Amino acid sequence: MSRRSPQPRARRAAGSLPGGPVGCPCGLAGPYEACCGRFHGGAAAAPTAEALMRSRYCAFVRRDEAYLLRTWHPRTRPARVEFDPGTRWTGLEILGTGDGSAFHSTGTVTFRASYAGGSLHERSRFERLEGAWVYVDGDFAE
Repeated sequence: MSRRSPQPRARRAAGSLPGGPVGCPCGLAGPYEACCGRFHGGAAAAPTAEALMRSRYCAFVRRDEAYLLRTWHPRTRPARVEFDPGTRWTGLEILGTGDGSAFHSTGTVTFRASYAGGSLHERSRFERLEGAWVYVDGDFAE
């Protein structure tokens, strides 16, 4: 499958514009409840590896350990997620995807997650496990 080139995304953090419309922390324009919130709450499962990546980034923003552990492959899942209390996530940019649709059993997502003072660049691997996408592991880019 061809890789998609990144498209401009809203980069506002949740709650950053008092009284105005706020996009989901994952960078998409819809509200959290209609975007990643439905995955976090269990109302739906992420349909693609990219959607799972976005929802996991949002879970890091919201410090939702239960969702992160639930969407981590059992063979690579840690016992718990350690959140750095000093990290303030500020945006997500999807740089590329490989496979990861409803027609695939594996996929990759390359992304850059920004935080106050820096960014994290990773190529993540995902698999379908019992029909649901899960995060397996990733390689940090230089």
